Amino acid sequence: MKKKIVKRSLLGFPLGITMGYFITILISLGWADGYYSPCVPELISIMGNEINAVILQTILCGILGVGFAASSVIWEMDSWSIVKQTGIYFSIISVIMLPIAYFAYWMEHSIVGFLIYFGIFAFIFVVIWIIQFGIGRYNVRKMNEKLFQTKDHRNE
Repeated sequence: MKKKIVKRSLLGFPLGITMGYFITILISLGWADGYYSPCVPELISIMGNEINAVILQTILCGILGVGFAASSVIWEMDSWSIVKQTGIYFSIISVIMLPIAYFAYWMEHSIVGFLIYFGIFAFIFVVIWIIQFGIGRYNVRKMNEKLFQTKDHRNE
């Protein structure tokens, strides 16, 4: 288990950075009027210049990728219920995501800003969870169908 966590963490850092850049590109396409906006103006102001802000945000995205990747081993804990897996996974990624979002100025620095960000985060988590659960159920159904077909052919 520890080896899996380490391997996934090593892969998670560059994946987190990659996802962070894809998100900045999508945000720039939607709101930056044809310009690339690598991070929010508040972060640039706090960090003193754009390159310092981009470096910090890149490191934070990498850490975020490590957290998501390392904690994904929770889904392989077969002795845990899906409720326990979901609750622990959501708790871990929340503890990682919310401070990073705060330090990167992805959320407004207020109670309302935190609650709005957390609400959006939780909503996205639920949507992804439902999609993944549906895919899992579909795959299990297909495997069962193949299993029954194989069993039926053996009985003939």
